[in-house]
Amino acid sequence: MEYLKETKIWKDLEFIKPYNPSLKWIKLVHSQEYIKSIEEACKNGVEMLDADTTISRDSYDVALLAAGGVLAGVDAVIQERVKNVFCVVRPPGHHAEHERAMGFCIFNNIAVAARYIQKKHALEKVLIVDWDAHHGNGTQNAFYYDPSVYYFSVHQFPHYPGTGKEDETGEREGTGFTLNMPMAAGSGDVEYLEAFENILYPAAQKFSPDFILISAGFDGHKDDPLSNLNLTAAGYEKLTQTISDLAEECCRGRMVSILEGGYNLKALSESVEAHLFALMGKNLLT
Repeated sequence: MEYLKETKIWKDLEFIKPYNPSLKWIKLVHSQEYIKSIEEACKNGVEMLDADTTISRDSYDVALLAAGGVLAGVDAVIQERVKNVFCVVRPPGHHAEHERAMGFCIFNNIAVAARYIQKKHALEKVLIVDWDAHHGNGTQNAFYYDPSVYYFSVHQFPHYPGTGKEDETGEREGTGFTLNMPMAAGSGDVEYLEAFENILYPAAQKFSPDFILISAGFDGHKDDPLSNLNLTAAGYEKLTQTISDLAEECCRGRMVSILEGGYNLKALSESVEAHLFALMGKNLLT
């Protein structure tokens, strides 16, 4: 945020206030027992939910606000107050399972948003595009049997959390509605753009979503310490442009992007700036 305040795009941004969401929306993805356990853990001063997921006394409230911020973004897009939204929220969400915190994630923000779009706003089909360096196991599992949510993930493999093989394509009614593109270490802008243009785009056109959500992790950047990928800010700009074109074609531009990973602050800030420029239909780096 400090970086963005110094950019020329800052004055053109509209800010949406997050709110505390009703737990009924969180319960569309997580069990009541799990939600209660997080609240109790924070209240009781527990410091670790798993080997990666550190919490404080405020983490339950902040995780709810992060999810609520995403829902506020969805509302703003559907009410046509804005064209699209980038949710600068933490903690991230895509590793969080139905009853398990994982990989810095407490509540699965993007999965909650997908169900909210369907239940609150009665839009049937949601496309989730996940370009975080790590596979979104929690998001995949939330919709693995569901043909109404198409989950596309491009991620380093083998890598944490160990899921996201090509043959993981969904089961039962959901067969064919999960598409994983594992990427070898060293992959970068060229490989990613090829996957988006030649594989994701036609698959998404066929699915024809009513709304698009992006799990926008920027930890695939070449300078990020938690992956071995070679993406650049310019690459993220091109990926964003591709998804924006898809949103224009399929769902009147309706799109909400949600921050996931990104652990080199300079690389993260520059990538987010490029992402925002592309969301606004401007060119920063390309």
